[in-house]
Amino acid sequence: MLKIFQETLEAFKVRVTTIKVTPWLAWLAFLGFLLLGGLISGILIFWKGLVITNLTDLVPWGLWITIDLSSIALSAGAFSLCAAVYLLGLKRYQPIARTATFIGLIGYSMAMLSLLLDIGRPDRFWHAVVYWNTHSLLWEVTMCVVLYLTVLVFESMPIFAGFEWFRKRYPKISARMEQLHNYAPFLAILGLGLSSLHQSSLGAVYGVIKARPFWFKPEMAVLFLLTAILGGIALTLFASMLSARLTNKARINDALIERVAVFLGWLLVAYFYFRFWDTLAMTYTYDPGRSEGLEVLTSGALSFNFWVIEMLFGIVVPMVLLLNQRTRSRRFWRMLAFALIVIGVITYRWDTNLSGLLVVMSYLPGEQLVAYTSYRPAFVEWSAGFGIVAFGLLAFSLGVMYLRVVDHRLTEPEHETVKVKVRETVTA
Repeated sequence: MLKIFQETLEAFKVRVTTIKVTPWLAWLAFLGFLLLGGLISGILIFWKGLVITNLTDLVPWGLWITIDLSSIALSAGAFSLCAAVYLLGLKRYQPIARTATFIGLIGYSMAMLSLLLDIGRPDRFWHAVVYWNTHSLLWEVTMCVVLYLTVLVFESMPIFAGFEWFRKRYPKISARMEQLHNYAPFLAILGLGLSSLHQSSLGAVYGVIKARPFWFKPEMAVLFLLTAILGGIALTLFASMLSARLTNKARINDALIERVAVFLGWLLVAYFYFRFWDTLAMTYTYDPGRSEGLEVLTSGALSFNFWVIEMLFGIVVPMVLLLNQRTRSRRFWRMLAFALIVIGVITYRWDTNLSGLLVVMSYLPGEQLVAYTSYRPAFVEWSAGFGIVAFGLLAFSLGVMYLRVVDHRLTEPEHETVKVKVRETVTA
């Protein structure tokens, strides 16, 4: 018995020594650690409730809502690029749209996870689907998110069908999934309608809350839609370029990305004007709550976020880098510009959310009083949030390695080649 145990131990030692710690395994281990922390935090939140967080009645929307808003915004490359490919006929951008579709599916899954933590009663997540409140913008956003997530699942099925192991093991199912590519134009129309509806409605949710004067303005819907298009396309391009630098599983067409970069540069010009005008227009008159919110944003707790991260590095610097041909043609500066746009969009969502919550209005009879509050995410909020982000990074990493989600050589004719291979496998 002792001899058998020693032989088993020796064999185990041999196996352990043969395992090489590669950067890929180290990356998976790191993401696994974050996922484990997020899972434990999620269980604690479901068990004890939101009382263990720093969310209050005054600040009910915090870190998780920012992750939700940001992940949805950074998924907007799916509907914008798919619309360009299948509705405007810009077929050369189809490989980038394929990557954006996969990122969109991941982003909306992350948003669902964030909301599952944030609603406080996750067992009632289905109520919005069953009990319709057609007068609520939040209900409209919920329905659009659910329906568009379904559209993204169908749009992503041809990507999953290309998985070699799945195609060999389940050839008939893979063939049917691949056939959904024929319906891409119809799915693009559905996606454009649903996604643009709820991307703008997210801003409208803030814009109709009269009790928060800083939010109460009609341009919120436009700003949310514009930042979503910017952030979604920028994240798709940045993730593609970064993947190509880290692994040979990802292949990009640099000239194709540079063309889209020009479009982003001019879109930043429009966004810069609109964002600056929206902010400075609030200085015309004094409005209780709105003026104090502007002060928090421009000279208070959020001023560094607004002036440095959002305006300077989130808009001005990438705008200059992308509109200047010399810097745009260099991969490093182009990647930096894309990354800064993504960071700027996330900061915009964080600043917009908090600037309306940190100013508290009193509506008691008599003199109108304005007070201030503060918010810092608790450790359990950070841990759960990092777990959600790790889920998104892991899903995209696996997609790059095994599903060819970043492959600009995969054009329309190659889709037909894949279909032929699937048919031959089914026939055999």
